[in-house]
Amino acid sequence: MFIHIGDDQVIRSKDVVAIIDHNLISSSSIIEEMIYNQRKEKNVVEMQTQEAKAIVITEDRIYFSPLSVMTLKKRANMMATLNKLEDFSEIIEEEV
Repeated sequence: MFIHIGDDQVIRSKDVVAIIDHNLISSSSIIEEMIYNQRKEKNVVEMQTQEAKAIVITEDRIYFSPLSVMTLKKRANMMATLNKLEDFSEIIEEEV
């Protein structure tokens, strides 16, 4: 499934490695260094219009998202729940 992470960006949910609060960048030299190195490699997708609230790390890119960590988590969980639901559409069509 896919997750809309804001700013017209959609990513595959299975590619997500971590979702981190943007405020943690300044408190962690490891995160700062990782983002710095990925920017040099041009693997960072920056925000175009809004201030970032979360950082979404995938297998091959880092995305800055205007959505909060909680909103992104809810969206990811919603997709996981939808994947677990059974498809009753054929049954409903037969009854109509």
